[in-house]
Amino acid sequence: MEPDRVEYFRNLLQSRLDALIEEAKATVTDLAEGDENYADPTDRAAAESDRSFLLRIRDRERRLIGKIQEALDRVEEGTFGVCDTCGDEIGEKRLEARPVTTQCIDCKTEAEKKERTGS
Repeated sequence: MEPDRVEYFRNLLQSRLDALIEEAKATVTDLAEGDENYADPTDRAAAESDRSFLLRIRDRERRLIGKIQEALDRVEEGTFGVCDTCGDEIGEKRLEARPVTTQCIDCKTEAEKKERTGS
């Protein structure tokens, strides 16, 4: 992959990482401050449901943060954009759609087939 494209993806990954970390910090602050007492049990249940939903979203984002950090490590190691399975380059369109990917589309498709059939 061209060095300028690698730099583009590094900047893309870093900006997504920074945004996710800022959202996580805001969530921690909001949850710490949002410990309200509700007189109405329905209001309390709605607030707990919202909190649970938010925490599930943040858990997914936490996992994404780990994947982004791994992708940034691959950029530094010079292996970003190379399929872990076959060693071929991952297409730029695939990297644009999912910059944290570690497999080319052919290997990912094959892995998903095996997963579905249990092989």
